[in-house]
Amino acid sequence: MNEKRVVLAMSGGVDSSVAAHLLKEQGFEIVGVFMRHGEKSSQACELDSGKPNPLLPILQGRLDHKQGCCSASDAADARRVADKMSIPFYALDLEEDFKRIVDYFIDEYQHARTPNPCVQCNNWIKFGRLFDYADAVDAKYVATGHYARMVAGNGNDAWELHRGLDDDKDQAYVLTGIDRKLLSRMLLPVGTFHKTHIRQMATDIGLKVADKKDSQEICFVTSGLHAQFIRDKTGKSVPGEIVTEQGKVVGKHEGIEGFTIGQRKGLGVAMGSPYFVTRIEADTSRVVIGPHESLGRKKLHANQTNWLYDVPLNQPFPAEVQIRYNSSPQLAKVTVNDDKSFEVEFDEPAYGVSPGQLAAVFEETRALGCGWIL
Repeated sequence: MNEKRVVLAMSGGVDSSVAAHLLKEQGFEIVGVFMRHGEKSSQACELDSGKPNPLLPILQGRLDHKQGCCSASDAADARRVADKMSIPFYALDLEEDFKRIVDYFIDEYQHARTPNPCVQCNNWIKFGRLFDYADAVDAKYVATGHYARMVAGNGNDAWELHRGLDDDKDQAYVLTGIDRKLLSRMLLPVGTFHKTHIRQMATDIGLKVADKKDSQEICFVTSGLHAQFIRDKTGKSVPGEIVTEQGKVVGKHEGIEGFTIGQRKGLGVAMGSPYFVTRIEADTSRVVIGPHESLGRKKLHANQTNWLYDVPLNQPFPAEVQIRYNSSPQLAKVTVNDDKSFEVEFDEPAYGVSPGQLAAVFEETRALGCGWIL
């Protein structure tokens, strides 16, 4: 295995582009890859000559280039960065792999759970499928532009996952589902910088993506309309009632896929004061709403755990638990069970605890592991 070869996921954004620059400065031999998910985009991914980009033989799929991850313009941006840095660049056709994520996304919403496809993409593809390719090309490492840090550990834990230096951009939460044995092969070059520094660095080295906006939407939902995406894919929707916590019917809805716990906007009902989605019932298709205080939860239960560090079994220990990507971690006691589940008791009520979301467990900046909220 080549100790200096790294497969870098290049999205066409400023973070992965600067990651390429940083890795080159560190003397790595980079193989740049762009992941195509299969959702149609308005442009074709092609070279300036009009010829299609070469696909990697082991993952070769469609050659018509009518698909793109995020967009075809992102693929073009990634390719230009690779050309500028003289990095070999390949478009990986991962349509079949992304179908698994799309199916998960749809199924979770239909079962009144709020999915997190970005976490699953990291688990299954970015730090899953890409390692398969890294092995095939004799590369030791896989790198991305995530704002998180790999820190040297002690004893059996050679490497630990820590929060990024930039608190506003930290992405350690979405990486806590990574297989522990892969930590020693992960590189996260931008995690030790603030976003403003990364953009300035991109400007200084002449990258046109220096001022490119960050992606805010799920890449395969190109319209940004999650509920409509699900309805279009399934060809169906089950209408239901919007009710108060006391059972009073106050409105109708087109389908539970249009709602998530904690949602306030877009309820389609006027209550005279702010109301939020507090519960979604898959069996009755009812969406239950209530005042903000009704969202508070002192406890949660999570299963399908993934631990990056040894934690005590059946013995409560203090930690910080983050229940959503854009939420702050909260002080809590965590009890890990033998059946790959854990219980969380918060010091103060947590708001927006949603079945289907990830509960990530931290000790200060170090990620201990995670589980999926029941």
